[in-house]
Amino acid sequence: MEPLKIAIIGDYNFTFNAHHATNLSLDHASIFLDVEINYYWIKVSDVAQEKANYFTKFDAFWIAPGPFQNGFFLNGIFKRLLDLKKPVLATGESFKILLEFLIAYNNLNREAEKLISENLSSGPYFEEIQITPNSKVFSKLYENFTRTELTATRYSLYPKLLNDLSGDWIDIEARNQFDDPEVFSLKGYSFFVACAFYPQVSSTRDIPHPIIYTFLKSAAPAESLAND
Repeated sequence: MEPLKIAIIGDYNFTFNAHHATNLSLDHASIFLDVEINYYWIKVSDVAQEKANYFTKFDAFWIAPGPFQNGFFLNGIFKRLLDLKKPVLATGESFKILLEFLIAYNNLNREAEKLISENLSSGPYFEEIQITPNSKVFSKLYENFTRTELTATRYSLYPKLLNDLSGDWIDIEARNQFDDPEVFSLKGYSFFVACAFYPQVSSTRDIPHPIIYTFLKSAAPAESLAND
């Protein structure tokens, strides 16, 4: 089997712990699953200029945490990924950008109201949040993993927005102790998941993060997996 090709879409900065942790968490998951992978950081502005066939050479896509030099370019990228139907994981700031894309894509804010708060996480350090799974799938994922996660991005959503999106577009997979959504997935996709927190930061070699190894597992042929 050829190594899985994972595109990490983001503006990489080696001084950001979450960016470094993204690489390490993929290594943790690949060792756990005994799957060979190659991952590539690709600048948002570079990906935005590529044609549709560029995306087909990758097996899965991770929209990295920000900051982004120009997050606007992610809108076109999300549209391509919706059409492609390959596994997608978004973490950190890209959680909000994906929500804003879905709002615009479905014309859910005709009154131009403020539907998503600014970042509610403050300070230079990661904040602890408590995860409560909201689905059977995520209850299973967190069965043997800590429900205390780390984040530098936390958002509150207008209730009507959740109702509108939950009807046809998303499932809320987990909430935090403030009853705000922390994880959602897109309906009709095998794996298209957005986390407001940073699962990569909690991942270790001994205990890979279940969201990340499930993301990787969803991109690999079933027969290639040692820990199926």
